[in-house]
Amino acid sequence: MALSFINTVDIFCGVLCLFLLHSLLRRPRKGPLLPPGPKGLPLIGNVLDMPSEQQWLTFAKWGEQWGDICSVTVLGQPFIILNSAKVATAMLDKKSSIYSDRPVLQMAGNLVGWVNVLALIPYGERFRRVRRLFHRIMGTSASMKNFSQIEEFETRRFLRRVLTKPGDLAAHVRHIAGAIILRISYGYEVKEVGDPLVELVDQAMEQFSSSTAPGAYLVDVLPILRHVPSWFPGAGFKRTAKSWAVTMNQMVDEPHQFVKHQMAAGTARPSFTSSLMEGKSITAEEESDIKWSAASLYGGGTDTTVSAIYSFFLAMTRYPEVAKKAQAEIDAVVGNERLPTFEDRPHLPYVDALVKEVLRWNAVAPTGMPHRVMEDDVHDGYLIPKGALVIANIWKLLHDPAVYVNPDVFNPDRFMATESTLAEPDPRGVCFGFGRRICPGLHLADVSVFISCAMSLAVFDISKCVEAGVVIEPVHENTTGTVSHPKPFKCSIKARSRKAVSLIEADEHKQR
Repeated sequence: MALSFINTVDIFCGVLCLFLLHSLLRRPRKGPLLPPGPKGLPLIGNVLDMPSEQQWLTFAKWGEQWGDICSVTVLGQPFIILNSAKVATAMLDKKSSIYSDRPVLQMAGNLVGWVNVLALIPYGERFRRVRRLFHRIMGTSASMKNFSQIEEFETRRFLRRVLTKPGDLAAHVRHIAGAIILRISYGYEVKEVGDPLVELVDQAMEQFSSSTAPGAYLVDVLPILRHVPSWFPGAGFKRTAKSWAVTMNQMVDEPHQFVKHQMAAGTARPSFTSSLMEGKSITAEEESDIKWSAASLYGGGTDTTVSAIYSFFLAMTRYPEVAKKAQAEIDAVVGNERLPTFEDRPHLPYVDALVKEVLRWNAVAPTGMPHRVMEDDVHDGYLIPKGALVIANIWKLLHDPAVYVNPDVFNPDRFMATESTLAEPDPRGVCFGFGRRICPGLHLADVSVFISCAMSLAVFDISKCVEAGVVIEPVHENTTGTVSHPKPFKCSIKARSRKAVSLIEADEHKQR
């Protein structure tokens, strides 16, 4: 055992020394240089500069000092940080043919096993196949009408749960997001309390978010570390990955098997998965694509929707005047004899603007997923070398004071043009990503947030919590991760009237 340990250490240190020696002796490149950024140290570059929490804030500070395009290098791996929508669009949209690859994330992709989920699939034929599956089912706003009944029904159930136990808001938000996505993905109806699949998705997506955060794991920039044995000092990430892989496999396989059993019994409800498999003879490769497409849909869609809806309640608590204005519009257009539906959206411009502001104010994916450059490029005179990881700082793009006036303030009016002012840019052009890597579930996310906001405002008054005569001021703080959530906060949620209570209770029993 002692000899094995020494050999392992020797091999690891020897390879590491060769890598560092190569970096040290590498000749400076002639021609365009990397974008500017914080000065790194010899050999290790900017390892010590990389933030471990709320990376978007550090990236934004770098942008203020070094410009809209800045860079750091970590153990020889260049990271290009984009801090303006104009630059991100010019590179990731207009040059998407060379900016659409994904890096091989050692922790999330290879060690945990998320490599087959759409967000991490390398650019190529399999990526295009999976994208086509999404487009067939939910590629347009019109196609989302097929899911409107599911969205509205589950949102009514959400209202009932909030009315009964308003103090459990966070749990209710997780429940509705899981219920909608699982019904659409697999035709699976969740249990009212403690549904095992909802809990499994929550756990898996929290792990996904942690494992894909920029700079979170050194193994992503020094891939040789993945060969270190689990018992080696400092190799706790290997044990973590093994545990997380179990959760991920359960999340991917269990609901897919549920659909297959239901289809065999002739009891399967219409869903994303059943519509792609029913009445067809499919190959093992095609079934794998379908299975991972569905996992990508309900895995990614659940966590992002949870963050957006929870941030809506935070915003309404902090900005009661916004809630009152939206409620006045709903009352005037919809009345109090029914709940809002998707058909009302064109007639509710302020509520529509409120949804846009929810997506802007609290960036769900503040740094997005990194793009990988497939060939050398020169942009604005800077070298963007092949293999560089490009990160669009979406939080900064949505909080740029040159684009959004008073960006930290929740103000839907910014999207309402007047005779003297233009509407500010629609955040949906940024928050769902760029180019060929834009989120394929963007239409689903948009309608989910709209119906949750509209129905909640129609029946609830949301305000600050008062404890022992003291008003509790909720703070807008966020968790770290690829998908970021508002940290827990307290608020008061009460029915607006007896009529609102009757609407909630009556709608709870409507047919599905």
